[in-house]
Formats: sequence, structure tokens, C-alpha cells
Amino acid sequence: MKSVAVFCGSSSGINNNYSGSARDLSRRMYEKGLEVITGGGHVGIMGVIADEIIRLGGRITGVIPQFLVDKEVAHKGLSQMIIVGSMHERKQKIEELSDGFIALPGGFGTLDEFFEIITWAQLSIHKKPIGILNTGGFYNHLINHIFHMVDEGFIARPYLDMVIMESDPDVLLDRMMAYVPKEVDKAKIALGKSYM
Repeated sequence: MKSVAVFCGSSSGINNNYSGSARDLSRRMYEKGLEVITGGGHVGIMGVIADEIIRLGGRITGVIPQFLVDKEVAHKGLSQMIIVGSMHERKQKIEELSDGFIALPGGFGTLDEFFEIITWAQLSIHKKPIGILNTGGFYNHLINHIFHMVDEGFIARPYLDMVIMESDPDVLLDRMMAYVPKEVDKAKIALGKSYM
């Protein structure tokens, strides 16, 4: 893994721990020599990560649609800025540039990016590691609901292995860098067998 995309809020949230954890993750990514891929904004947690990577002297690439550039939310200090035509193009380009993906605390946009990248893994469009950085238990309810969807038969249990869930940035990155995708027997899943 040489590059990692971060999906995160364009807001900083009400808890300072979210920004602190984002800076901590940024330092860990820099120390591991990872290029960081973001949505290209200067606001919220996205901006916190960009500012920290720049401060450290790391490499960070932003991918942003033109209409957000027009709204003056684009970060002006990134190593590279790629301007695209739409949100769909943005997600596709981020996937192409990234060897792995991490969801930090965020809102609807973060969840949209996170679940689309999981869906692409489920469909074998990519076989890259996907992580959740569960800062201060932010994603506890979501994680519980994912397990509920498994228990109710809407997600086959083997697909859980596609998501690495950790609260410690070091542990998360180490697990992602050691990730080896497992082959999922889709024939068994098609027969309704959500096996262990």
C-alpha cells in the first residue's frame, strides 16, 4: 500500500478528539511513507488532514469537482489538485489513485463514499483494504448496524472481512498494510448460505 484515501467530514464535529485523531492518523500515514488522497477541500477534518500532511512535508493529492472549486472550498496548498466534472467522477478518480481507504468521522458524504467503495469491493471491482477509524466510538452504532444486517441475512458474513475496524490509527494502518483479500465463494452466497 503506497497511497490511502481518507473519507471524512467537511465539518470538524463538536468533539475536539475528531481533529486530534485526524492529526494523529496523518502523522502515522506520513511516517509510513503513504501518499494521502482526499476530496481536496480545506474545511473540516479534510482540511485538518491536509494541513498536517503539508506541515510534515508529506505528499497529498486532492480530487474535487469544479463546482466546489467555484464555491472556494478547494485547498490551495496540496501537492496536486485534480479537478473533475462531478461527484461521481471524483469517487472514481479517488479509487483509481488509492491503494486503500479509511473512513474517519463524517456525515452523509463520508458514508456515501465509504459504502460505495465497500460495494465495489463486494462486486470485485477492486480488492483493496478498507478501514474504519472508530475515533471515540463514533462508528459504534454503524458497526452494530452492519452486524445487524449480517444477522438479518442482507450481508453475507464473509464480506465483513473486507472492512477493518479499529480505534487506534497505528493498528488500523498495520492491518491495512498486511491485508490479503480472501476469496469469497459467491456461488454459496447466491444459494443463500451466509457461511462463517
